[in-house]
Amino acid sequence: MNNDNTQKPPFIWEGANVYFLLTDRFYNGNPSNDINFNRTKTPGKLRGFEGGDIIGIMKKIDEGYFDELGINAIWFTPIVEQIHDGVDEGTGLTYGYHGYWARDWTALDPNFGTKNDLALLVKKAHEKGIRIILDGVINHTGPVTPEDPIWPEDWVRTGIVCDYKSFENTTMCTLVDNLPDVRTESTKEVELPTFLIEKWKKEDRYEKESTSLDEFFKRTNYPRTPKYYIIKWLTDYILEFGIDAYRADTVKHTEENVWIDFRKECDYAFETWKKHHPLQVLDQNPFYTIAEVYGYEISSGQEYDFGDRKVNYFEKGFNNMINFEFKLDAQNDYEFIFSKYSDKLQNELKGFSVLNYVSSHDDSPFDADRKRAFESGTKLLLSPGISQVYYGDESGRSLAIEGTEGDATFRSFMNWEEIESNPETQRILLHWQKLGQFRRNHPAVGAGIHKMISDKPYIFSRVYNKENHKDEVIIGLDLGTGYKELPVDSVFKDGTKLKDAFSGKETEVQNGKAIIDSEFGLVLLEKI
Repeated sequence: MNNDNTQKPPFIWEGANVYFLLTDRFYNGNPSNDINFNRTKTPGKLRGFEGGDIIGIMKKIDEGYFDELGINAIWFTPIVEQIHDGVDEGTGLTYGYHGYWARDWTALDPNFGTKNDLALLVKKAHEKGIRIILDGVINHTGPVTPEDPIWPEDWVRTGIVCDYKSFENTTMCTLVDNLPDVRTESTKEVELPTFLIEKWKKEDRYEKESTSLDEFFKRTNYPRTPKYYIIKWLTDYILEFGIDAYRADTVKHTEENVWIDFRKECDYAFETWKKHHPLQVLDQNPFYTIAEVYGYEISSGQEYDFGDRKVNYFEKGFNNMINFEFKLDAQNDYEFIFSKYSDKLQNELKGFSVLNYVSSHDDSPFDADRKRAFESGTKLLLSPGISQVYYGDESGRSLAIEGTEGDATFRSFMNWEEIESNPETQRILLHWQKLGQFRRNHPAVGAGIHKMISDKPYIFSRVYNKENHKDEVIIGLDLGTGYKELPVDSVFKDGTKLKDAFSGKETEVQNGKAIIDSEFGLVLLEKI
């Protein structure tokens, strides 16, 4: 494949630009699904359903919002049916708006939408070359409430809260009180919970679900233990909708072998879907998996340390781990971050990748008061590894909402009004869009090898060369406005026509240099 700009670059997961959003907090595409299951109690601040849904995400795909941001994969919080009631966690009543409190893995929560909505979302995303990453929970069910019965004793444990001091007391325990922990280590066969059988009968799908389970257990020869039911239910979404990846939640809270089996069934489901939908296959990328091992840092290489033992989750079925260190590394200068990440990913993590972020739904961000939105975008989007744009990073959405408790402050509704009307928000957004599009168009940015060309002014190259695709770019940061000379002879020969993707200016290499005269201090050079 040549490097002509008329040809789309191949999609390479290691260089992807992922957008992560809370389904309920992004965009309300269908107000008629805002209240279900009599969820009408007054919740704590930002702890109830706010109306965002799958149709809302789809509308923004249609509008080209993600294209303009250079996004080529969207990860959204789980959409399976949540507990019907809410619980008081000391912060006022909380409903399962975040998606991590499953009640029925085989159904979608009507607050988020229908399976038809999901099918259409995947289709529309794929038509634009955007991959879909679902979020899957195997570790726990939703809390117990008067409306939401506890799963049977042979399915879940309660009463032992994790203290994180050992492998066992990180896996065989509940994350918090009243979050029943699935007995993923159990080898004992279990029956379906009575409440689920009754529910399916009422919904007229008991026969269909039972038959499907029988076929799964017959094909795989797995015992009917809790983890295999849930693995089956989660991988059905791949089989039915052709989703491209899973972000697995609370990975370190189950035994690692759960994930080997999960990966095996993901691969089977993806290959089966491709076989049945040959015209919809985007490329030959295998199914992709991302692990949330809370606290994992790129500096520790392939292993996570529990204190009494270490586990390599890359060997247990994961292509990628969320990197909880990036928001700390982002306090350093560009070269520190870029060379460290290139070195780690090209050496001890070769063949794998990490997901970098500056803010998320769970923990303290790099720039809590949103004073460094331009710097955040530059550091995140130009770093080796996969970039995770958390909804509102690109628009300076506030992460400090008055009256909220705990993580709710990171989860306000997307600030669409500011994007419409605030010039400063629009400036921030434009910066993230230009960098994001450059990353999407050039696998070298996230998946290539980093080399510093000059320290002051700061100029570097990224080169990606494998799988019959070569991609080379040169980037300059903090160059000042006006006339700029960049030494490019390490990558581009004299006579090569180049474009600065940030300003749109074009130039031709002469005497090993590219000259750009622009109002920006940032230059993104690509071959024309």
